[in-house]
Amino acid sequence: MAATVVRYLRSVGSPTSAPSERDPDAGRVDALPRPDLRAVGEDERAPVSPAEFRSVLGNFASGVTVITAPAAEGEDGPAGFACQSFASLSLDPPLVTFMVARTSTTWPRIARAGVFCVNILGAEQGGLCRAFAVSGADKFAGVAHTPAPVTGSPQLDAVPAWIDCRVHAVHTGGDHLIVVGRVEAMGAAGEDGPLLFHKGRFGRLAAD
Repeated sequence: MAATVVRYLRSVGSPTSAPSERDPDAGRVDALPRPDLRAVGEDERAPVSPAEFRSVLGNFASGVTVITAPAAEGEDGPAGFACQSFASLSLDPPLVTFMVARTSTTWPRIARAGVFCVNILGAEQGGLCRAFAVSGADKFAGVAHTPAPVTGSPQLDAVPAWIDCRVHAVHTGGDHLIVVGRVEAMGAAGEDGPLLFHKGRFGRLAAD
């Protein structure tokens, strides 16, 4: 596991020892607390409201992904969540990034694994996105997948493209974390157009 992830886990108080060395309740996954980081002072009015922020940023259309990771030691199964905030970051070295809420209960499991696979969803996979957006359910029930070639993270069947990564760095970004992954392997089928998300709704590219 990358030293970056170990440092991150220690900084947030997550256990890095083997399950047998921990308390019986150590398998419980807790979300990170909302940070005390603000761009304005406590006595200042925020420049925009959360509702306005969501409404305006909703005009930016993005692709949709599912970020997956294999089960870490002591866990029953793999982890995964639907993620809209994904982007390429660097060509040399090949890096990608995704953003995850600090309140996510899936992220600590991915951090413990130290690896992940970005599954880029196709236009017909809105249902798959919804399945991985549900909290507390068995997200992998009935979902066919195979191990990604380098990290073993779940590579979902029939996705147009996938990117197999190791966690390279983790940065704080307000109420989210910015996760940087180093690409180890990738592939694309190129047969299906992307699933798009715009103004709270799924869409697809129009035919020429």
